[in-house]
Amino acid sequence: MRSTCTPAAPRRGRRTVLAATGLVAALALTATACDGSADSASDKPDATTSQAADGGGKVRIPAELAGKLEEHGIDADRWKDGGWKDWDKDKWLSDAKDFVNPVIEGLWKPDRMQSAKEADKTVTTKDASAGQGVSDPDPAPVRAQAEKTPYHRNAAPVGKVFFDSPDGPAVCSGTVVKDVNHPGKSNLVWTAGHCVHAGGDGGWYRNITFVPAYNDYGKSEAELTNANPAEIAPYGNWWADWASTSNQWIKGGSETGGEGAAYDYAVLHVKPERGGKSLEETVGAALDVDFSAPSAAEARKMGAWGYPAAPPYNGLKMFKCVDVPGRFSLSPSLPTMHRIGCTMTGGSSGGGWFRVRDGKSVLVSNTSIGPADNSWLAGPQLGRDAEALYQNMSKTYGGR
Repeated sequence: MRSTCTPAAPRRGRRTVLAATGLVAALALTATACDGSADSASDKPDATTSQAADGGGKVRIPAELAGKLEEHGIDADRWKDGGWKDWDKDKWLSDAKDFVNPVIEGLWKPDRMQSAKEADKTVTTKDASAGQGVSDPDPAPVRAQAEKTPYHRNAAPVGKVFFDSPDGPAVCSGTVVKDVNHPGKSNLVWTAGHCVHAGGDGGWYRNITFVPAYNDYGKSEAELTNANPAEIAPYGNWWADWASTSNQWIKGGSETGGEGAAYDYAVLHVKPERGGKSLEETVGAALDVDFSAPSAAEARKMGAWGYPAAPPYNGLKMFKCVDVPGRFSLSPSLPTMHRIGCTMTGGSSGGGWFRVRDGKSVLVSNTSIGPADNSWLAGPQLGRDAEALYQNMSKTYGGR
């Protein structure tokens, strides 16, 4: 059946208080706020035309992006009209400087979003045994719990990251994070490196788009049949006009994570498909990122949030797992990763891991890899390298 009502528009202040309360309560700690920014926000993106459109509403590609395409022999108009589907290895941009992602308005419609497959990273037995002696014992599985709806009132500012790969439409999860150099007006989204770049065997993915509070009321597939965009994407679609991931992921990432897994993180700078306000102003919240790389003892508890899409899940609802973290190592030469018990599957990749620091919920990692039996998840520690990547993104693109 088709839902006949559009979700009520969230009010900024109520979102901050209730989302914070739900997040902290889930982490079973005593803090009472996640410190969303205090700037006022409209409930929905502006109805004004996106910066990617001309005065008549026709989608255009910004000159600098068109120039990047032309450097590789790709016609900008043909790209917009379907040329991006050409994944010829000679034209699959693999240089980190060559990320291009022009807005193609209307590409990510609800049915196309639902067709996207999970971006899964499953460690092999060989990978998992490589770090024996460094890793803590495997954690007991923690059954993922469905987040309360509506998400804008009960969860951190989490959403889904959609992108196109050579294998077709794919999906990950992501989190709105603060921009320390542009307070209250962040356009930054934290996700996994493997959600933006294929690693050592390929290049950048295409048509990368973030949808905050996807399916805000957790409706079923039947209820979303013929759904209008506002029911799926209450805050609209946000296109990445730049993406950054670690050099270690670009060089060493693989289908099973590989040596790049310990550095499997990425930051997106996004802009609205339609509208003029920043992501943080529009959504009404953003989280600080904790780059202190805390030990398991320091962290006490961590919670992972995301949209698992592989069976038994279908990617339509947000889930969470909370556990005491342990260490996981792929190699003595690599940084250890955080690991918690969790039954979430592919599609949750890139989703934020949160802990409470100084009375506030902060992002401390993101989902990267897990085993074939979906009994646990591991995510990278975020230290100096991750902070440098974040600061470069903020200073270079944050004010745009």
